Amino acid sequence: MNIAGLSLRDLEYVVAIDDERHFGRAAQRCNVSQPALSAQVRKLEEALGLALFERTSRKVLPTRSGEVVTRHARRVLAEAQQLLDSAKAERGGRLAGRLALAAIQTLGPYLFPLVLRPLRETLPDLTLVLSEGKTAEIVEGLREGRLDVALVSPPFDESGLTVAPLFREPFLLACPADHALAKAGAIDPAMLAGPDLLLLDEGNCLRDQALAACGTSQAGRHATSLETLRSMVAAGGGYTLLPRLAARAEAGGLVVCRSLEGREWGRVIALAWRSSDPRAEELARLARFFRDHAPEGTLVAEAGV
Repeated sequence: MNIAGLSLRDLEYVVAIDDERHFGRAAQRCNVSQPALSAQVRKLEEALGLALFERTSRKVLPTRSGEVVTRHARRVLAEAQQLLDSAKAERGGRLAGRLALAAIQTLGPYLFPLVLRPLRETLPDLTLVLSEGKTAEIVEGLREGRLDVALVSPPFDESGLTVAPLFREPFLLACPADHALAKAGAIDPAMLAGPDLLLLDEGNCLRDQALAACGTSQAGRHATSLETLRSMVAAGGGYTLLPRLAARAEAGGLVVCRSLEGREWGRVIALAWRSSDPRAEELARLARFFRDHAPEGTLVAEAGV
């Protein structure tokens, strides 16, 4: 027997018999005649090569094989119902079901805790599959269909993608509490270029943005994560630029975070998805949700969609 010979109706019959333990009541529940139900279940048993039920004049009991098949049948029927529910929700203009959402590594750990609860309350039928990565990996995942939406920071190759700006996140200088910069007056990013400038390693968009802010192409030591950078700063190894959300938790008073003077130094956070995605209208509403829940200390960006 192949899968083409198996119908959901057959599985409904099996579950009904298991629930009712009576062919007549099962037939009534399924709105078919008892002979039709019995014949179809016999046909299924022959196709599977298994006896699913013990039949006597007084009762119907599932066999051991029948118990296994019935458990699987219940799962398949539940998934089929979820498929129908998801399709109904999609027609109703709201996101539902599985949604693979990625965020760049320097954003996800700090933004997700702030927005996931209100997002679940707003879209209770949405099942989020969260991940983090570097910009290039995330954009590739979007284009290849492994991801549905992503929280990223331009610039990157936007071809084939819809990119909706959400908010602008300022950069702060993070330096050791006993460093001269901790008590300096106005801090221009150009003052920070030099061997004490600590940055993330290659492939992180934040690295390129920090280098552009400081007007340099070189820095001192590198780290693989913002938390490692923070630890290096706390140990007196130098200073760095942190996005505002990541600067919320300072390292036991060993790190001081200072605002930068001059024009607004920071990065734009955007929501991106494939332009070919038929859920474009719903995803645009998701972007508006993130924009409406822009974290404290950020500036709402101009709506792109």
